[in-house]
Amino acid sequence: MFESKVTHKRIVVGLSGGVDSSVAAWLLKQQGHEVIGVFMKNWEDDDTDTYCTSRQDLIDAASVADVIGIEFDAVNFAAEYRERVFAYFLHEYEAGRTPNPDVLCNSEIKFRAFLDHALTLGADAIATGHYARVTHGNDGHAMLLKARDTGKDQSYFLHQLCQPQLQPACFPLGDLLKSEVRAMAQRESMPTWQKKDSTGICFIGERPFREFLERYLPRTPGRMVTPEGVAVGEHQGLAYYTLGQRQGLGIGGTRDSDGAPWFVAGKRLKENELLVVQGHDHSLLYNNTVTVQQLHWIAGVPPDVSRTYGAKLRYRMPDASCRIEWRDNDTLTVRFDTPQWTPTPGQYCVFYDGEVCLGGGVIV
Repeated sequence: MFESKVTHKRIVVGLSGGVDSSVAAWLLKQQGHEVIGVFMKNWEDDDTDTYCTSRQDLIDAASVADVIGIEFDAVNFAAEYRERVFAYFLHEYEAGRTPNPDVLCNSEIKFRAFLDHALTLGADAIATGHYARVTHGNDGHAMLLKARDTGKDQSYFLHQLCQPQLQPACFPLGDLLKSEVRAMAQRESMPTWQKKDSTGICFIGERPFREFLERYLPRTPGRMVTPEGVAVGEHQGLAYYTLGQRQGLGIGGTRDSDGAPWFVAGKRLKENELLVVQGHDHSLLYNNTVTVQQLHWIAGVPPDVSRTYGAKLRYRMPDASCRIEWRDNDTLTVRFDTPQWTPTPGQYCVFYDGEVCLGGGVIV
């Protein structure tokens, strides 16, 4: 079904200072490519060792380049990040939605600003430490595939890439397990082999999220209410909560419901009210249909609506069987075979045909 892409010789690798990009660069060097490592600095506000640690990441990336024996440089995309990603991030939260900036970070920074920079260095291709695969069909179109390590697959975060971005991209870790990657890094004495994986949003890091948002968005306290309109607490601002959230609500159980935990089920923007329900299985937390807009298809054309596909409403969830229906030129209704838990406005619905990532759009 697929044919391999012709190997490129001059490859610019995004070295983040983590173990994954370290091994990606090492693998390409072992394959005989001319490899150039580039560290991207994307955030400058309150860049401290407590949270962002970009200074240490830069040191680690440079150390890895030295161990591998490749050329190394650093570039600053903080202005591009603020304009193309962070502005959207704030706008979405202000509108009561929950955006996923990691998706935009890939499409606007790592595979646009970084790709443009790599081309000025004479690159034939760019590479990152993402767990995904790219291959080419008989028509020459690049296709994004899931990684072999299904627990680490990151195709969800790459689904907004277009053909000009995907054509020169390669993902050396796509056929490897995470355990194999760490073992390689240890064997080659890379300084990053024991480094913990980053779990925070790329510019926020693992900081207190509400505290971070309060620096950019005003606090607008309001009532937490049940579907019946009973006030059970006070929220600190709708932007600080997401659908399905359980922790940090500050309300306990009730005697009538045997102390079942509370979950965020909705936001009433006009009334500035946070709708909360008790119990993980409450009906208001589930939906069989989802509306999706701002659609992007990797192949450049939409899929056949007569077929059944898999879809993810969040990273690391199993593919959920669904069918799609066009409502207009840029709006899909997605009908799932089984009810889905807390489809969240602002997040992405990503479609799959088996292991092939087709693209996706924003849940509205």
